Amino acid sequence: MHNLIDQLTDLGMTEYEAKVYLALLGENPATGYQISKTSGVPRSMVYEALGRLEARGAVLRSLEEKATLYRPVPPAMLLDRYEREARERAANLRASLLPLYNREEAGRLWNFSGRREALAYAANMIDAVTCELMLVLTDADVHALRHHLEAAHARGVALGVILTGDTSFALGQVVRHPKRETELHRMQETLIVVADEGEFLIASGHHISAATVTSNLNMVMIARQFIWMELFAQRIFARLGDDLLLKLDPDDQHVLH
Repeated sequence: MHNLIDQLTDLGMTEYEAKVYLALLGENPATGYQISKTSGVPRSMVYEALGRLEARGAVLRSLEEKATLYRPVPPAMLLDRYEREARERAANLRASLLPLYNREEAGRLWNFSGRREALAYAANMIDAVTCELMLVLTDADVHALRHHLEAAHARGVALGVILTGDTSFALGQVVRHPKRETELHRMQETLIVVADEGEFLIASGHHISAATVTSNLNMVMIARQFIWMELFAQRIFARLGDDLLLKLDPDDQHVLH
């Protein structure tokens, strides 16, 4: 219940409004007195909360002979309206903000926090790419970005993908990074996206994540070359027979296996 209250407050309701709306979902129509009892909202505050909910179109009111009754607007209808209004606000802001944006192209390194934020930035990069994507993806990253990658592949974008986990992905050129090498390079929680040889994102850590993005062409080149060389090395390794592997140093054999 607390989680639902938190999510409703994220939509703009107060805590009392969220409690009143949730109470009405389970018992309606109801009087203000009944709602106060079931929601735990003080009677002195319940009518104020009901008034605000009615004003925002979340509650309907009926004037009966002996009492005023309330019922909630169905959740699907309410959430559809919230979603529509959010889209409209975003569209209006997009039209107003984009002309104001002066993109910085000095090639600085920009840092931010949060895996969710890093994945959102990566998704935007993938959606905007026109020619090539080079990526290093964990299992969680594959799940989060799969639809964006599928759409990029469908419009003809060349994909070069290094997988550090076990999830399947088969679009473009794909190799699975050796687990021992992944551990040595500490890449278990690394996300890398290089888009059109023009922008580079790297994020590390799932729970506490640090991310860096840059359009610095030297950094972009290094990141792209790292992924290209890994793809090349794995292609060569896949063609090596056991007789050639045995000629490698034991430490190298251990890494490749």
